[in-house]
Amino acid sequence: MTSIEQQVILVTGATDGLGREVATSLARQGATVLLHGRNQDKGATLADDLRHSTGNSKIRYYNADLNSLSEVRQLAATIRAAEPRLTVLANNAGIGPVAPQAPRRTSADGHELFFAVNYLAGYLLTHALLPLLRASAPARIINVASIGQQALAFDDVMLIRDYDDARAYRQSKLAQILFTFDLAEQLHGTSVTVNCLHPATLMNTRMVLDSAYFPGAKSTIAEGVTALEHLMLGTDLAGVSGQYFEGLEPGRPNEQAQSPDARRQLRDLSARLTQATS
Repeated sequence: MTSIEQQVILVTGATDGLGREVATSLARQGATVLLHGRNQDKGATLADDLRHSTGNSKIRYYNADLNSLSEVRQLAATIRAAEPRLTVLANNAGIGPVAPQAPRRTSADGHELFFAVNYLAGYLLTHALLPLLRASAPARIINVASIGQQALAFDDVMLIRDYDDARAYRQSKLAQILFTFDLAEQLHGTSVTVNCLHPATLMNTRMVLDSAYFPGAKSTIAEGVTALEHLMLGTDLAGVSGQYFEGLEPGRPNEQAQSPDARRQLRDLSARLTQATS
């Protein structure tokens, strides 16, 4: 595995919660850290603060709202134009359930919001950055999923019927896992690996603390950082691909993740919705 000082790591959702803490940890260790967020001022301030507090000048910020697939495409294009290397992509950005009876929301492209932000944005960003990851290999892709999973209903993926915030969230998280397993098969034999994880249960993030769905925090962001960094940098995971972790240990996802037919259906749907190529 390449030394930490030679790693170029993109962390989406880096301005808050787990993303912010793992980006801070990586900056302190000397990695080149590419921060992503959706608030330009907040992101630029964070980048300046990290350069000052860590003494690491290799911190750069990229802005995009993952609610919009066109902004995801522009984010990838900007990174490809500016960065000669990318060794780790951490698809960490996401939104969580707000409350029972919360109304169904849609993205800028008209897709159900959890599916769009938590899954489709990462799917598109990954495919758009695959050429750069391949050229920078060995490289790793990590999808930050969740132990909260629910099978996708392919006759109503956008949950137009029987909408529920928690169901939408869980479905989007399982979609990330199906995508991970499917992409790992496609990348077999290359030096690019892809894994996913549930970093820790109900970390003390704003997403958890502000939600009426959750009973409160049960773990810390620090635990999530340890688990996420293990997938990013762990020497024991060199060459390991297509795995789901719960914290530091291999986990067992919803059984739909093992279905080749479900993975095919999701792959076809995702390609059609995003027009992704790699």
